[in-house]
Formats: sequence, C-alpha cells, structure tokens
Amino acid sequence: MRRIMGVVMVLALLAASVVPAPAQQKMTLDKVGETGTLTIGTRTGSPPFAYVNPRNEWVGFSIDLVEELVKPALEKKLGKPIKVDKKESTPPTRIPLLSSGAVDLIAGTMTDTRTRRESVDFSVTFFVTGAQFLVKKGSPIKGIRSIDGRRIAAQQGSTNARIIREKAPKAVLREFPDQPAAFQALVQGQVDAFTNDGIQLAGIRAKAPNPAQWEIVGDFFSYEPYGMAMRKGDADFRNIVNAGLMDGIESGKFFEIYDRWFGAKGELPYPMSPQVRSFMLLQVVPR
Repeated sequence: MRRIMGVVMVLALLAASVVPAPAQQKMTLDKVGETGTLTIGTRTGSPPFAYVNPRNEWVGFSIDLVEELVKPALEKKLGKPIKVDKKESTPPTRIPLLSSGAVDLIAGTMTDTRTRRESVDFSVTFFVTGAQFLVKKGSPIKGIRSIDGRRIAAQQGSTNARIIREKAPKAVLREFPDQPAAFQALVQGQVDAFTNDGIQLAGIRAKAPNPAQWEIVGDFFSYEPYGMAMRKGDADFRNIVNAGLMDGIESGKFFEIYDRWFGAKGELPYPMSPQVRSFMLLQVVPR
C-alpha cells in the first residue's frame, strides 16, 4: 500500500510540474498567407521616408520600397495577392509592436545597430546617412579634418557633439537646444558650420529661404544604416524581404524609387554618393 501511495504521489508531482507550453506565434509568411495582409509599422511625420501628406495619404520612400519591392516578392512566394496595412510606430513602440505581433515589419527610419539586433532582425540596408557639415557656400571647411579652431554648432547631447569632442578636440564646439537654433547661429555668423546627420541637414537646407546659399560638405564621420526590422529568428520572412530589396537594387527599380524622393525634383534632394551606390550594389548576393 505504501508503495502504491508513493507511486501516486510521484505521478501527482510530475503532473503538477508540467506547465502547458504557450501558444507559438505564427511565422510571418504563414500569418500573411492566411490573412492576405502585410502589416507594417511606420511613421506619420518623417518626410520623405514616411508621412501623411495633405491629401491624408500615407506616403514616403520607405513605404514605396515595401509596396513596390517587398510586396511583389511576398506575392510571388505566396502565390496570391496581398495588401499592405499601415500602423503608426515610434522609436519607443516599434520593437514592442513587432514582438507582440501587432505589425510584421518596421519600415521607416530605424538604424540597424548591434544592440537592436539582440531583439530584432534587420533587412539589408536601404538608406545610409551619417554626420556631415552644413556651411555657407565657399566655406574653407570641407570636412572634419578642416575644423580645427572653427566654431561648430551641434545639438545638445547629440551623438554628433560627442564625436566632435572625440575626433576634433581643437574645434570650438557650441551646443544649441535644437536644429533651428543651431541653424540660426550659422545664418547670423555666430558659428562656421553646423553638424548633424546629412539627411537632416539636407532638410534644413531645403527649407531655408535661399537654399543655394548653403552646402553640405565632408564625408560621413558617423554611420547610420537604415534597415527594415522584423521579428527575430523568422528566417524565411527575412529572406523574402531581402530578396525583394536585392531584386530592386539589381534591376535599378530601387534607384528609381530613391530618385523619386531624393532626386533633383524629389521631396528632399539628397543625391546618392557613388560610394553609397556601390555599397547598395555590393549587398546583392548572387542568385
């Protein structure tokens, strides 16, 4: 009897220790195939990458890459048409939205970093920017090597300010609370250059009363590669996203979309440098 009771108790303990496994989240290709919808997280006010225009349309470079490159690759793989649904995502919400399954892909202005790769996977890089200088046309400043003794404006607490301190300690760094204040200091001659990410400087120049008066100079002295983020470990979906982007780069369609938004007649003129173009092409692996 004691032996029987002992066996019963062991079985009871084993049963109590078994915890039902949580329901496994569907892989993204299965989810999109079943619903016929790819849900992306993107921005509402980050032109020209993703924003809502005056006609209340959600548009932008990042969105066009999804609609014209990623969506066709998914449709080919799934053998059926799909639609793209958009949800607003911000820097604090984008990874939680991915992890919870609320969105399938982040397509905006998210920098691919090693720290973020611990939580999510990234596509190949689709946009590259970095710190540069905005100067008055004809300025002797041509890059970070020519700013010793020069007055350089930067935003308070920015990465750009930190890098100037580290790489150009002989420059006279002046920090301002925001971009308009820093640019105003440049306009008034209080500083000789304003440093920020190149794409942001391009936006400031485009909105200036006389854009031709200003130019962006210097090679990047920081590196900001933008990628599309997706749930970690979903290799099949990541491969399809990358295939769509790489096919677009290889065919030239990617560069057409880029010119639509960043070309001479685009929303924000920002010509792609030969070095960045070469980098984009080198991401395309052989078929």
